[in-house]
Amino acid sequence: MNKKILLLGLIITFVSVSVSLFSVRVFAKTAQHALPQNPQPRTSTARPIQPGNFPSFEDAAERSINAVVHVKSEFLVRPRFYDDYFGFFEHFFGRPSPRSPRSPQRVEGFGSGVVISPDGYIITNNHVIQGAERVEITFNNRRTLPATIVGTDPSTDIALLRVDAQNLSYLTFGNSDEVRVGQWVLAVGNPFNLNSTVTAGIVSAKARNIPIISRHMAAAGGGPPIESFIQTDAAVNRGNSGGALVNLYGELIGINTAIASPSGAFSGYSFAVPVNTARKVSEDLRTFGEVQRAFLGLLFMPMYQVSNASNNFNYIDGLRIERITQGGAVEVAGLRVGDIMMKIDGRPINTGGDFFEIIGQLRPGETIELTYMRNGQMFNTNVLLQDSEGGTARRVVQKW
Repeated sequence: MNKKILLLGLIITFVSVSVSLFSVRVFAKTAQHALPQNPQPRTSTARPIQPGNFPSFEDAAERSINAVVHVKSEFLVRPRFYDDYFGFFEHFFGRPSPRSPRSPQRVEGFGSGVVISPDGYIITNNHVIQGAERVEITFNNRRTLPATIVGTDPSTDIALLRVDAQNLSYLTFGNSDEVRVGQWVLAVGNPFNLNSTVTAGIVSAKARNIPIISRHMAAAGGGPPIESFIQTDAAVNRGNSGGALVNLYGELIGINTAIASPSGAFSGYSFAVPVNTARKVSEDLRTFGEVQRAFLGLLFMPMYQVSNASNNFNYIDGLRIERITQGGAVEVAGLRVGDIMMKIDGRPINTGGDFFEIIGQLRPGETIELTYMRNGQMFNTNVLLQDSEGGTARRVVQKW
């Protein structure tokens, strides 16, 4: 009898332990799938983002901070030149003091830059280094190197620099076409000469066309302005200009360029050149020595302006062609004045900002598919893009 009771107890104990072990194993497996895994820290911006890592502010800042540099520029400034050019950008620069009304004086400007390759190529804003006699780069570890100006593009306010160095931390390019209004972003730069500063905000608007560049093209020189900014509410101040706008994966999605402010300090909104535009400009400057700019050969008016002018609020989206250049790309493709352009390569174009952002990423000799409306009917046609002189070949000025 005792043996039977003892055997029964052993069986019950074995069954209980087995059930317990099975429950623990199932719970552990369920918890492993239910709970997010913490991302591993990344110490180099050159490392790819590992699958399964969750984006975070900390992770994006860690990937970005060593690839954003301080840019110091030395200028020989004449009083008239200062008033015409630097006055507009004084919220990005330290104002020289005292000012001499008669003789030129040497002043220093400061801004930010983004390292985009391990061999020392750096993107910044054109207005940070325009007219500079000397440019100096300071890295996050306080290392300082002289920089060479590879090329500039006042039309997009982008410039390309290079330092003699290897194995640098750098940012990888994101895709600004995929940026969404409301997504979190970080602005990384050197406001007020405070190195390696990170601020956070959201994307407030896209394709923002504001007359920042166009009002001052006479001072900077260059061709027609291309303005289609990413607007954010991440804090940007003097010195942030030329710095990085990154997503939570630490990918570069824009170059911080300007702020909207009545006081010269941050008042709520900042503007960045989309990285797809900046990338194309920097590649052109590096490969050809000048920007290869595409032209359609037309003037247009957004349909909302057409409708508002005629008090007709039952309007469609698009850009109405108002004038066509003889022999230009759209005339060769068969378009006419009055046609309404709807899409370029499937992407809607409802504003000038939409149009300039797309065209600013293209080169002469490339072909686009243009969707347009004529007399209420939709058509698609291929348009071979030209340069400003009607050609389709790319010109090499200087190859780096």
